[in-house]
Amino acid sequence: MEPLTVIINNPSQNPTDFDRNANIDVIRGLAVLGILFINIYFFGNAISGYASHESNPLHDILVELFSNFFIEGRFISLFSMLFGVGLAIQFDRLSAQNRDAYQLVKSRLKWLVIFGVIHAIFIWSGDVLFTYALSGFVALCYLKLDHNKLLKKSLLFIAAPVLLLTLMSLLSPEEKFIRGSALFEEESLIWFGSYAEQLTMQLTIFATMLFVIPLTLMWLSAGLMLLGIALYRKGIFEHGFNKNQLIQLAVATVLLSVFDSLLTLSTDPILNTLSGVAVIVSAIPMALIYIHILVKICQNRSTVLAPLQKVGQLSLSLYILQSICGVLVFRYFAPTLVNTLDRPGYMLIALGFSIFQIMLATVYLKYFKQGPLEWLWRRLAQSKPLA
Repeated sequence: MEPLTVIINNPSQNPTDFDRNANIDVIRGLAVLGILFINIYFFGNAISGYASHESNPLHDILVELFSNFFIEGRFISLFSMLFGVGLAIQFDRLSAQNRDAYQLVKSRLKWLVIFGVIHAIFIWSGDVLFTYALSGFVALCYLKLDHNKLLKKSLLFIAAPVLLLTLMSLLSPEEKFIRGSALFEEESLIWFGSYAEQLTMQLTIFATMLFVIPLTLMWLSAGLMLLGIALYRKGIFEHGFNKNQLIQLAVATVLLSVFDSLLTLSTDPILNTLSGVAVIVSAIPMALIYIHILVKICQNRSTVLAPLQKVGQLSLSLYILQSICGVLVFRYFAPTLVNTLDRPGYMLIALGFSIFQIMLATVYLKYFKQGPLEWLWRRLAQSKPLA
């Protein structure tokens, strides 16, 4: 969403005067940097991602286990919850200004649909913007529910697709994607061929996702958005969790992540496929712990973790930049990396590009107030509202 804003530290402040929420900016900054550490595996091959070795080296196993606990699914869950928070804040702000909040928020979501379609078809088919826009329409219907009802809806929306994905995994386990296999060579011909071939494949994937998203991802993302809204209204994004809640989240994270890791290491195709479902569940408590840690460190101070806050202010622009640079590197400039890089190598590239994004955001915001895509999105939604 556009820069997330709330009234801070001044209850007598006019309701139409809004300041930035440093906590939310810093969490969003971590989220946009963090998703790169998973997306990077899929810039070369958007279908199967990382090609494992026939016998995985120890360093790959260790990186994957680390990812199961701290990275995979964690940051996309953060992103989803923050998107919901953005919807709620924006809706409240527009309502306070006596403007048609529903129509203006819907206009932004409709433009986000267009951004997502362009991104998914012409740049990278791992897009989340299209899904977020559709999920945003769902979440918008429940903004006025109280905290408890929001939590119940959130649980329902998360549980339903998880159960469906579990059933799909049991009925149709995925074939393991091995480096040098016939499947690897077949997919390489597509992703490292001409742009026209890639475009055709990305269009095909998008058409397939038009059926998949309404069944699973739309509801999962909407559930996480509603969870974010409920936590925001409960003050979690201002004060964090209490000690007992934090202990419960830590225990849940460890138990669920261990379970996910056991599935990941299994040689049974069904169990291995189920790890992709387990990570969805294990990601949520860890994402909430990240929120707590950053809230306690930042405490709504604009000078604390300022580089991360700046990244958060440019989240949409940087997300698209990641896709553009990732596709250029892994499909055009250095396609052989897909054959040679192991997991630690991917992580080092992601780390290096994260440092670059922090530097870029810091310099950019010295001269501009908004990111280019943030500005364009806001301008289109306000000046060219879609019916």
